[in-house]
Amino acid sequence: MTNPDDQFDELMRRSLHDEAEQVQPADGLHQIQARVRDQHKPAVRRPWLLTAGAAVVGTAAAIGAFTMLGNDGPATKDAEVAGPADSTKTVTGPVPASQLPTAAPATPEPTLAPTEAPKVAPTPRGKVEQVTSKAVPVYWLGKTAGVDTGAGVRLYRTWAQIKGRPAYEALRLMTSGKSVDPDYSSPWQGSAVSSVTRADGLITVDFKVLPRQQLAPAVANMAAQQLVYTVQGAMDVTGPVQVTVQGEPVTRLFGVDTAQPLSRAQALDVQAFIWVTYPENGTIVRAPLKVSGIAAAHEASLNYRITANKTGQLIAEGSTQTTEAYKLTPYSFTVTKLPAGEYTLEIFEISMEDGRQTSTDTKTFYVR
Repeated sequence: MTNPDDQFDELMRRSLHDEAEQVQPADGLHQIQARVRDQHKPAVRRPWLLTAGAAVVGTAAAIGAFTMLGNDGPATKDAEVAGPADSTKTVTGPVPASQLPTAAPATPEPTLAPTEAPKVAPTPRGKVEQVTSKAVPVYWLGKTAGVDTGAGVRLYRTWAQIKGRPAYEALRLMTSGKSVDPDYSSPWQGSAVSSVTRADGLITVDFKVLPRQQLAPAVANMAAQQLVYTVQGAMDVTGPVQVTVQGEPVTRLFGVDTAQPLSRAQALDVQAFIWVTYPENGTIVRAPLKVSGIAAAHEASLNYRITANKTGQLIAEGSTQTTEAYKLTPYSFTVTKLPAGEYTLEIFEISMEDGRQTSTDTKTFYVR
């Protein structure tokens, strides 16, 4: 079930259906066969400072990541449990568009070894989640640039093909810290997930080990949202998330109070302001290339640049528009002339205050 008040995922699904069909897996990534139920070197490396004119969307500093949500998710009579499967496998690489949630972007992910965690026994409140093969979203933190306020990081989503219990495997990837995009990271690295359960609208993520590092409150809130977005996306539900360690509630996480269940923050408060959704990092494509993504831009205006990684030659540049200013809405444009080679794509805004390049998102891709 999707959140009816958060239009971000629906916008992405509608805008990326055709683009994801262009994916051609790189060597070693061709094994992806997902089935999903309904539903280099850039001049400026990453991300996502909304320009001064976009202040209307609010600030990341006001995130309500740790507020209690009494019952915002659908209650269920049959609780669901996601835990270590008897035999699980996470496969990486672009996921065919026909097997993704509607218009979801294909994203390569690192391969993890089959889990060695013990089986999760059914409880009186639920049942063990069924092993399946599907694409699941995994969220990461990416640094912002050119701004001295806010958390300094925001969320980016990738997709991974898994075989196993979806929520459990998605969190295993998130806590591994092994995103193929070097701009992404995870403060959850080093933790160990035990199980994911859901009963009466509450999702409980139980860990065997949690990170011990202390983070600034705003960054800790973003890390909490990374967990919330990942587990809700993998389970395709909404609802508050309770973190426990070996069955005991966690009252402090990354140094901040987490005594209450964590609720999902609004997309504009936590997600990056410019996303390139196609091509994904490391993707092999053929010309003409149709670039697509989602952005919240001042006056709906974005700029792009494509450079050849080998020579540094500027291949293409120009501007494009989102469908609506200051809101996370789709954009797309087509580049017709791209000889075979390796390229870096940059999508960015130009600050109206001082002309700086801001909110940059970059992808490395290959033309065959």
